[in-house]
Amino acid sequence: MKREDEQVSAGLNELFEIINAKGDTGELKSIIQNYQSDSPQDKDGKKETKG
Repeated sequence: MKREDEQVSAGLNELFEIINAKGDTGELKSIIQNYQSDSPQDKDGKKETKG
């Protein structure tokens, strides 16, 4: 449960960062790069999905 709460918290923080970027393309690119490096990916380079 704690792990799930941490994931939700991280996702909300990312959302707030995107909202606060307000069109700053440099900041948005940085957020995307951080998201991609933190996200688990399968062998094809696609983000893993549950289910």
